[in-house]
Amino acid sequence: MSDNELMEKEEIFSKVLRAGRRTYFFDVRATKAGDYYLTITESKKFTNDDGSFHYKKHKIYLYKEDFAGFTEILNEMTDYIINEKGEEVISERHQKDFQKNYNQDSHETVGASTGSFTDVSFDDI
Repeated sequence: MSDNELMEKEEIFSKVLRAGRRTYFFDVRATKAGDYYLTITESKKFTNDDGSFHYKKHKIYLYKEDFAGFTEILNEMTDYIINEKGEEVISERHQKDFQKNYNQDSHETVGASTGSFTDVSFDDI
């Protein structure tokens, strides 16, 4: 059996979630015995200094006997995060921008610029 035939036989159902630099692949695959299992692959794109790029992949194999426990804990953990921090996404970059603007605002006089610019014509002065 060729590699392509093996791959076609092995992959049963797939979905893709693109999330910025990360992509998640959810694939139902078949065991040699003909049973199904799930693979979840995270693929993250990294750009080198020369402009070329590469991907790092991490994979989880999830078998039917673990579905109930996995789902229960995943739901518990995601519920906890949403309940504690809400649904708003606060990224590290967002935090740095917020802190930078907060520091600028707290050290400037009232009415000073907060980092945005307004087009002003010299005729307006």
